[in-house]
Amino acid sequence: MLWVLVFALQKPVFMAYYHKLYSEVSISDWLSVIWHGLSLDLSMAGYLSAIPALLLIISVWVTASWLRKSARLYFIIMALLVAIIFVVDLGLYDFWGFRLDATPVFYFLTSPADSLASVGWLFKLVAVLTMLITAFFIFLLFRAFVLQPALQAIERVKKWPITLVLALLASSLFIPIRGGFSEATMNTGHVFYSQNMALNHAAINPVFNLMESLGKEGDFANQYRFMSDDEADLAFAELVDPQVALNARPDSLVQVIMQESADSLHNLFTTKRPEILFLILESFSSKLMQTLGGEAGVAVNLDSLSKSSIFFKHFYANSFRTDRGLVSILSGYPAQPTMSMMKYPRKAQQLPSIASTLRVAGYDLSYYYGGDANFTNMRSYLRASGFGTIISEDDFTASERQSKWGVHDGILFTRLLQDLQDEAKNYKEDQMPHFRVLQTSSSHEPFEVPFHKLDNPRLNAFAYTDHCLGEFISEFQKLPQWKNTILVIVPDHLGAYPENIDNLTVERYQIPLLITGGAIKQPMEVETIGTQHDIAATLLAQLELPHSDFLFSKDIFNFSAPHFAFFTVPDAMGMVTEDNRWIYDNKSGRVVLDEGAIPGKNAKSAKAYLQKLYDDIASK
Repeated sequence: MLWVLVFALQKPVFMAYYHKLYSEVSISDWLSVIWHGLSLDLSMAGYLSAIPALLLIISVWVTASWLRKSARLYFIIMALLVAIIFVVDLGLYDFWGFRLDATPVFYFLTSPADSLASVGWLFKLVAVLTMLITAFFIFLLFRAFVLQPALQAIERVKKWPITLVLALLASSLFIPIRGGFSEATMNTGHVFYSQNMALNHAAINPVFNLMESLGKEGDFANQYRFMSDDEADLAFAELVDPQVALNARPDSLVQVIMQESADSLHNLFTTKRPEILFLILESFSSKLMQTLGGEAGVAVNLDSLSKSSIFFKHFYANSFRTDRGLVSILSGYPAQPTMSMMKYPRKAQQLPSIASTLRVAGYDLSYYYGGDANFTNMRSYLRASGFGTIISEDDFTASERQSKWGVHDGILFTRLLQDLQDEAKNYKEDQMPHFRVLQTSSSHEPFEVPFHKLDNPRLNAFAYTDHCLGEFISEFQKLPQWKNTILVIVPDHLGAYPENIDNLTVERYQIPLLITGGAIKQPMEVETIGTQHDIAATLLAQLELPHSDFLFSKDIFNFSAPHFAFFTVPDAMGMVTEDNRWIYDNKSGRVVLDEGAIPGKNAKSAKAYLQKLYDDIASK
């Protein structure tokens, strides 16, 4: 029961640390968190007690010193692991908005330096000391109340009776581990008891949550089974783009679909093969643009550009982190609530991509990023997508790498501008077109930028990137390539602002999308709902290039295509249409948000969509 006590005490510590979230809850709520969290605590305690129980049974018959040392070593290791998980979870919750799972572990294992770039040295020092102190007291607790008393008691009893008793007790650990005798086995959703998600999060055992999420890694075919395969197929068929449907419909319907596809607005550009530049902005949200009802004086250049752009007013991010957003943007592939496709290079290389399609069409490909391109397997993904040139922090001098993420956005934009200026010296309109992508990073924790405009460091960092963007476009417009160029400006996700935004709200995913440049015919405002993984089909349709391989991407300008936004976050999903905004928490099995003219309309569609997404992942 000592493990249960340790886990139970962690809950009020978590709530006290995040006291702003729990400032209005009552004493009974604090006690309810502990009570409802007991099921996970008991289950995790059962797991952690299994090996000591086995060692204890062996010690009845064997008195060798290695048994005592093994037991002591086990509790030292477990105390340290539990302390590390607790402290890391405590520190990361503010950044991620959910309890520790496999997601941040993946980031740390692939690139430790970048994972910790947002954390100051003092915070790291305090965290390490807290881990060691916590582990030390946990071990002292078990040494005083478990190790010494248990071994002393065994020396005074008969071997066979105590062996039988210990074997029965060890076998009984199966009950809390499994969560009782019901059909459903223990999972994190058992502790979700309140409409207040902050209370549910506090009740979670972070050790169990991490173990459960690690156990799901790779088991894609059996995740998110909401309905039969046939039922999911039928529901999903209503959610795909007409060109995608051409590959799956009977020949008798091809002419109808082709006629429907012809209704799409495919004449937005002045040239058939424009120069294409994607500007992927770190963490930007709609709330940073006054044009979209957000803050004034922050993204002033984006606000200005919106007037001369194809401006999408109801656009959504697909997830909550960069690696998910990049795959959504560049491969037209939705993000997943339990994994990142970049983590699985073998699967990621089978994804379609805008880059590979444009490469076949004769485009030269290059990618600009001021940070470590190996972070989250990004380089592997980019290479598989077809990018031949990848500019990253290694291509800048040590004096230029002044940011914790590599180089500041101003230096990165300058590098791209210099390449464009060099190209301009011998530029010809009929030369090989380019597809370039620039990914910013300065508007990210710790928000330390060489720019001082706003007092709020977060808003100031966003204003800095917006300033760099404005200066770059101002200079780019002077070059001959400008009149043949389209710029697609889109954030990778919403992050950092608004501060402390809930993951389970629609506002968490609202971002801007602008298509601008000298090669657009005229500016316009687009009211149609879209999301990041729709960019691929929308762009390729404008270029009259096939996009049937992009199973989940939809042409926003095809009036006969279904129009909705789908997004995920660990472990939840949402779908937004004109008549329903619906969010579902997979852990608790609860609908968190259901509003609009037709409540519940998106429930089956979203579930079928996620189920088919995991079917597709499992097939790769």
